[in-house]
Amino acid sequence: MKDIYVKDVAALEDGTEVELKGWVHKIYDLGKISFVKLRDKTGIIQIVIDESLNVKLRLEMCIAVKGKKVKNEKAPEGIEVQVDELKVLGKTYYDKLPFAINAGKIKAALETQLDHRTISLRAPKITAVFKVQEKIADAFKDYLKGQNFTEVYTPKIIASGTEGGSELFTVNYFDHRAFLAQSPQFYKQMMVGSGFERIFEIGHAYRAELHNTYRHLNEYVSLDLEMGFIEDEFEIMDLEEGFMNYLFKYIKKECSAELKLYNIELPEEVKIPRITLFDAQEILLKEYGKRSPKGNIDNEGEKLFAEYVKKEYGSDFVFLTKYPAAKRPMYTMPDDEIEGATRSFDLIYKGLEITTGGQRIHDYEELVANIAKMGFKTEEFEFYTDNFRYGMPPHGGLAIGLERLTMKILGLDNIREAALLPRDMKRITP
Repeated sequence: MKDIYVKDVAALEDGTEVELKGWVHKIYDLGKISFVKLRDKTGIIQIVIDESLNVKLRLEMCIAVKGKKVKNEKAPEGIEVQVDELKVLGKTYYDKLPFAINAGKIKAALETQLDHRTISLRAPKITAVFKVQEKIADAFKDYLKGQNFTEVYTPKIIASGTEGGSELFTVNYFDHRAFLAQSPQFYKQMMVGSGFERIFEIGHAYRAELHNTYRHLNEYVSLDLEMGFIEDEFEIMDLEEGFMNYLFKYIKKECSAELKLYNIELPEEVKIPRITLFDAQEILLKEYGKRSPKGNIDNEGEKLFAEYVKKEYGSDFVFLTKYPAAKRPMYTMPDDEIEGATRSFDLIYKGLEITTGGQRIHDYEELVANIAKMGFKTEEFEFYTDNFRYGMPPHGGLAIGLERLTMKILGLDNIREAALLPRDMKRITP
């Protein structure tokens, strides 16, 4: 007899001896007999314990049991394990659990759940979030490897900010100041020029933004890609639309139980309309009387425009294109048809920006001039710009916020629910 996971028990013949290990999820003590829900990483099963075993159980104890699988129509999933042997592997020492995790939805406030994160993660519905998140990352890798991309791992301690501005965390790096990476942007472009041509990375990014909202984190996971020899930014959008279709099919196959927990039905096909930022601002003003900030739309505007796109196009997604140069980083390719615009885009999903991308400047002289034009010291970026002296192809890419994408797929209310151990303005532990 060997120990197995809960999910494997159903396939075994009636009467098969099994050994299971996990946590005590729920206890129904009827005196001479107890019905206990045992939980492991794959699911929950009912086990039956006779008083003769003389074991006092508490919620969340770690135990190992040996017994026989039997059919019982009244038990969850129609099966249970009648226990012959039980061993306590991990005792409990609490006076009272911080909150109940065996009643479906945790009733404690989100901040309380995050204070006791490793306990809240034991709740199956919360665990499901990170099963889905894992599969999003798997799908990203699988899809891009199928498109001849190479996975890379770039530094997160860097000499200068990639996005400009002051939203940088500083690091005391021996005898001088360094920063935590806002994105792997410079290194993505350098790797395209080094000969990899198409690369991707899944890694952490850091933003010292003074925002403490439902959609902001100061440390998050970014799904980045960069590809060379492109025609224009629309080629990048085509790639992302293809990924979203691949992703939804992948998740429906791999995470059907988790989607069911959240009552989520993903569409069979994703078609993403492409609308210029200027047109989106005009629509918001005409349809909703909503004025937008110069060169952008705000959070309320994103939500309203998502409503419009859903009504007019039947899509939860929309690409907003042609952002002004003043609102884009120094490496963004200017648009050659619309004065002051760039070949860039955002992807809005259910009213939230989840992606920023576009074509980059690939000409050395143009890039250096644009860096100077935007008020930066060109000598500080020579480690980056020197790579453009040696033949850089037209290229572009994007970055997807993993937590934001997870949040929107599952319909979560707060991005912290989609972060394993969130870092924001007020939280640096646990």
